[in-house]
Amino acid sequence: MSNSNILSSLNCYLVGGAVRDQLLNNEIYDRDWVVVGSSVKEMLSLGFIQVGKDFPVFLHPKTKEEYALARTERKQGQGYTGFICNAQADVTLEDDLLRRDLTINAMALSNSGEIIDPYSGQQDLDNRILRHVSDAFVEDPLRVLRVARFATRFHQYNFTVAPETLALMKKISESGELSTLSGERIWQEMSRSLAEEHPDVFFQTLRDCGALNKIWPELDALWGIPNPVEHHPEVCSGVHTMMVLQQSVKLSSSINIRFAALCHDLGKTLSSKDSLPRHIGHEKSGLPLIEKICKKLKVPNKAKSLALKVCQFHLHCHRALELKPQSIMTLFNHLDVWRKPEEFEDFLLVCQADATGRLGFESNDYPQAQFLRELYTQANKVKSLEFVEQGLTGIKIKEAMNEKKLKIIAELKATLNF
Repeated sequence: MSNSNILSSLNCYLVGGAVRDQLLNNEIYDRDWVVVGSSVKEMLSLGFIQVGKDFPVFLHPKTKEEYALARTERKQGQGYTGFICNAQADVTLEDDLLRRDLTINAMALSNSGEIIDPYSGQQDLDNRILRHVSDAFVEDPLRVLRVARFATRFHQYNFTVAPETLALMKKISESGELSTLSGERIWQEMSRSLAEEHPDVFFQTLRDCGALNKIWPELDALWGIPNPVEHHPEVCSGVHTMMVLQQSVKLSSSINIRFAALCHDLGKTLSSKDSLPRHIGHEKSGLPLIEKICKKLKVPNKAKSLALKVCQFHLHCHRALELKPQSIMTLFNHLDVWRKPEEFEDFLLVCQADATGRLGFESNDYPQAQFLRELYTQANKVKSLEFVEQGLTGIKIKEAMNEKKLKIIAELKATLNF
């Protein structure tokens, strides 16, 4: 059966993000459809494959695009899963659009090209406003994160969150409902936001509505913690962290690098008030805080590993030009550069972002990174075969390799001009 024959008996509408992105002249990656006036039985009879357990969502047998029966939702329990779904044939398109989060996501496009916009989504799109569709917005705590993500994604178009929507986000944050969100779901929204060009907007939006304190209190606590003004003209640790995140975006598209940028100074939240604005030992005190958030959000191991290494050793990197050869060798071993060169490069980029993520330092060079790259590149040319051919075995090979690597590092350090 052809695609047109499959759909000929269905009343279908393109909905949500595809309509929004089409009106913004953005590339459309996913198309979601709503089917009005149909039933599970009819969809199955046409060859659609049902995938939704809690509500009837189907995959088109040929295109594999998602088709969902028009539905309403009623809050029954806590969290973003505590809803009762009604997908009877009498549910209208307007009913279905009413349950959506933002007006710009509550538009539909008919097969004839007509825009169905019962909640003024086009007007909010034109005015660059993120506004909730109805007061039912507060029933789903996940929407706090989604709005923050949309604020991040559309920051380049100068979108802002409507004051009344921000007020509802604050209400959700104060309700305790954010605690019902799974770590995986939070990470999904956070990681998608970290992939955008302005990920700092995500965290600032969460701060504005009081949600960051509930989701990641250790990060939220950085705001207001001072740094020495001679090293940090921006003073505030939270502001600095957002500047480091912005600098990391300029250097790489890697989510791991951007996450490590967020985590590098978490230990400053534990600094003694008597020692401020100094932060003695914050590199090591931050490690348990990174472990904690990674466990909570189920952060992937590669992101966690990089974040821990940056936190513990970023000051060593900043002082690389002054370190003794043995200290550099020890740093390389701690970073496991011989087995994980890609992670080492990521480490250097985060450290560079940290160094330039300060007011007035944004365009500064960071010679420490190139210095350590060159030392690593030359030392890494030492191979075990040379010592095997000399008749060495076991631990003697490793010792000889380390000795030669250290000699190369010492000689280069004495000659390189940085």
